[in-house]
Formats: sequence, C-alpha cells, structure tokens
Amino acid sequence: MTCWLQLLSLHLVLLNGAPGAGCPARCECAPQLRSVVCHRRRLTAIPEGIPTETRILELNRNRIRCLNPGDLAPYPLLEELDLSENIIAHVEPGAFGNLLHLQTLRLRGNQLKLIPPGVFTKLGNLTLLDLSENKLVILLDHMFQDLRNLKRLEVGDNDLVFISQRAFSGLLALEELTLERCNLTTLSGESLAHLQSLGALRLRYLGIPALEEHNFRRLPGLLHLEIDNWPLLEEVAASSLQGLNLSSLSVTYTNISAVPAAALRHLAYLTSLNLSYNPISTVPRGSFRDLVRLRELHLAGALLAVVEPQAFLGLRQIRLLNLSNNLLATLEESTFHSVNTLETLRVDGNPLACDCRLLWIVQRRKTLNFDGRLPSCATPAEVRGDALRALPDSTLFEYFVCRKPKIRERRLQHVTATEGQAVSFFCRAEGEPEPSIAWVTPQHQVVTGASGGRTRVLLGGTLEIREAQAQDSGTYVCVASNAGGNDTYFATLMVHPGANRTLGPGEAGDLAARNDTQPPRFPLDLTTILVSTAMGCITFLGVVLFCFLLLFVWSRGRGQHKSNFSVEYSFRKVDGPAAAAGQGGARKFNMKMI
Repeated sequence: MTCWLQLLSLHLVLLNGAPGAGCPARCECAPQLRSVVCHRRRLTAIPEGIPTETRILELNRNRIRCLNPGDLAPYPLLEELDLSENIIAHVEPGAFGNLLHLQTLRLRGNQLKLIPPGVFTKLGNLTLLDLSENKLVILLDHMFQDLRNLKRLEVGDNDLVFISQRAFSGLLALEELTLERCNLTTLSGESLAHLQSLGALRLRYLGIPALEEHNFRRLPGLLHLEIDNWPLLEEVAASSLQGLNLSSLSVTYTNISAVPAAALRHLAYLTSLNLSYNPISTVPRGSFRDLVRLRELHLAGALLAVVEPQAFLGLRQIRLLNLSNNLLATLEESTFHSVNTLETLRVDGNPLACDCRLLWIVQRRKTLNFDGRLPSCATPAEVRGDALRALPDSTLFEYFVCRKPKIRERRLQHVTATEGQAVSFFCRAEGEPEPSIAWVTPQHQVVTGASGGRTRVLLGGTLEIREAQAQDSGTYVCVASNAGGNDTYFATLMVHPGANRTLGPGEAGDLAARNDTQPPRFPLDLTTILVSTAMGCITFLGVVLFCFLLLFVWSRGRGQHKSNFSVEYSFRKVDGPAAAAGQGGARKFNMKMI
C-alpha cells in the first residue's frame, strides 16, 4: 500500500511540473510561481482553463472590454492582477468581490470614465492600485472606502476635473499618491485631509494657478512633495507650506521668478530642495537662512545670472549644490555660510569668468566632486575652454588676482534742481574683476541696478532720479565694490520747490488746509532787515537817555548831604630794623560818593 501511495505522489508531481499542464492554450504558465501570463494575445475576455490556484495573472495588452461579477470568481487566491492597456470601459460592482487576497491591481491605459461605488469592495488587502491613463472625469465620494491597507494609488493622466471631498475617505494607510496630466484647476484641501498617513505626494503636469493656504495644512505626515510642470504657477504663497514637516521638496518647470523664501521659512526639517528649471534670475541674500538641515540644493537651468553675497547663509550642512546650465559668470566664496561642508559642486554650463572670485574653487579643484561634468572658463581668452581642474598652479598668480576698484573723475558733483526735474549723478569705476556700482541715498537706502521706483542705477553706474522732490535733497554715496575691496564717492543734491508748478487737486486741498492751521509767513529781504535794525537802535537809545534823565533829576533833588569822607589808616607794625626803617606815619585820603 505504501508503494502505491509513493507512485501516486510521483505521478502528481510529474503532472504539475509538465509544461502546459492546466494552462490556457494562448498563455504561458509557470507552475512553480503559480503565474499565468497572457500578454498581447488579442483576448476579448478572460480565458478559460486558468488554474484555480493561480496567484499572478497578467492579461495586459489585450482587447477585454468589460469586467462583470463572476469573471474572476474562480481564482480566489489571486495576489497580483494586471489588466493594463486593454479597452475596458465598464467595471461592474462585485467584479473583484471574491479576490480577498489581491494585493496589486493594475487598470492602467483603459477607457474607464467612471468607477461606481462598490467596485473595490472586499479588497481589504490591496496595497497598490493603478488607475492612470484612463478617461476618469470625477472621483466620487467613498470610491476607495474599503481599501484600508492601500499604500500606493496612481490616478494620473486622466481627464479629471473634480475630486469630491470624501473621495479619499477610508484610505487610512495610503503612503503615496500621484496626480498628473489632469484637467484639475484647483486642489481640494478637504479631499487630501483624509490621507493622514500620506508620505509622498506627486503633482505633475497640472493647470493649477496657485497653491492655497489650506491645500496641505492637514497632512502632518507628508515628507516628500513634488510639484512639476505647473506652467500657470507664478508664486508660492508664504503660508502655503505652513504646518508641513517636509524632508524633500521639488518645484520644477513652473513660472515662479523668485526664490520662495517666505514659504521655505517654515520647513526647518528640509534636507533636499529642487528649484530647477524655473525663470529665477537672482538668489538674494539669506534666501535659505532657515533651512539649517538642508543637504542638497538644485537650481539647474534656472536662468540664474546673479548669486548675491551670503545667498546661502544658514546652510551649515550643505553637501551638494547644483547650479549647472545657468548664466553665472562667477560664484564667490562669500555666498556660502561655509564651503568646508561642500562635497559636490555643479557649475558646468555657465559662462564662468576665471578670476580671483573663483580662486576658492581652483584651490579645491582636486578634492571637490564635479559629478563628472567639469566646469570650464569662458573668459579670459587665454584660458577659454580650459577645465578648472586642468589649470596649472602657475595660473593662480596670473589670472586669479583681484585689483581693488578705483572711481574715476572724482570731481565734486553738486546739483541744484527744481521739483519735477530729472537728476543724474555719474560714477565710473575700474578694477579687476569689474566692480559693481551701488548708491546710498540720504535716507540710507541702497539703490542698485535691480531697484525700482523713481531712483535707479543705470548701466555704467549712473544714478538717475526721476521727478526729483524736496525730500531727495542730501548727500549720495557711490560705492564701487568687487572681490578686492571697494571705493566710495560723494555727491550732493539740493531740490527747490517749483515756482510755477501747477498743483493737483489733492495738493491744492492740502495747501489750503495748511494755510488754515499755520500762521502766515512773511518773506525777509534787505529793506525789511534795515528797517528792523534801525527801529531797534532808536528804541535802545531812547531807553538809555530816559535812564540818564531820571538819574539827573534824582541827583538834583537829594539836598545838602555830605558827599565825601576822609579815611585814615596806618601800616601794621613789623619787628626788625629793616621794617622800622621803612615804617612811616599814618596815611590819609578823601573819597567822594557819586
């Protein structure tokens, strides 16, 4: 009996291992993996003959049109089901009702326009759901209600125009969500609020014009946020990222033209930041001062022309800096909090001027990692095209030397103007590298070429004041600076009120109000001063004569009083013969009282 049992067991093993046993004619089966692959077989329905113990079923790239209840009921042990790139337009509720062990479901690249409630009922073990590249228009309330263990959801590349507020309710374990290539014009913070475990959110190719304050406020666990290809996004509001504890943020291929410093101020735990491929031309001082944990910063292809001194102030742990493919002529050491932590630097693709401002890179050229893309010189002509790493040490004393700025034509400029006139002050400086010119106004405001308003610095360093006003009067300081030092120059301006200037309606009202509240002012000229002086002198002389007259009358009427007296005195007696010889008698003199 035992021998018969052994032979029967061996026969069953041979049957299970035989190729093609229990497998549909147009599919490939792997019994050891319990998988059935019916890839690209032009199937219009689920084929018959699939083993009931199958765990992996691939039916992608076929012509299946719909899924009805019972179509997949014979395969309760399925763990992975791939129905991608069919022409499925309808999925009836209960179509997956018997797949209690299903973990991965792919419906990518079909014709689904609407998924009714109940389609994903009983899929409590599902961890990945891919609905991308369909024609979904709306995500209904409670659409994913029973997917309590779902960790990754792909709904990108659809025709979505609206996501209801409770569409994501029930997704308690969702960690990754991707929304891309949709027709969404707004992002509902109420919809995302149900995703308490969300760790990564990818928002790509969307026509949303702004990030609102409440979009991500209720996602405390979000660590990675990616915003990519939002052509209508021009600004990141200061409070749009408030409340997040992001470790990675990527905002690329948008239309923002400035570093969103106010929004970044709240991200104290950020370690990676990517602002590449945005039309950002300048990195101002202290743009990242609050990102004390930042280790990677990417600003590639961002049209950068200027990185101001101390632009990277506060980045104490920076390891990787990518500024490739911009318009930078230099990158000074003063832009960093410290260059000692820097390990990888990408400045290739920039028209670099090899002068003393890049000396710190040349000195570290053998230890810095350029990620295989060596930066090269654009100027001067003698080293054009040469890689910084290949430059010999002898060039350090020939090209990497600075010359302090010197302002030419230092003659004093004292300008007197009338209100409303345009005023210009000239300031020309020479040095190596070429100095930058800035002006300091009497109000201690720094005016540069990037400044706006009535006062601005033109190319060449000329200060232009349009429509000069009285408060513009004072001393202006021209400051020419480069890596070698700076030089200063002073100019003065006096602005007088315009005599024939026509007052506007508002100015006329203000003038009338001042005339009612202020005492009248009298102009002073030479005649007025002479008359006032003469009247003062006459008054003073009259008072003096009057006093003398009173004294004269009093002295005449005082009577026969004694007006003089005699005083007699004698010297003190001193011992000794010398004193006795010089000692005389008593002395007398008369004194008269006046």
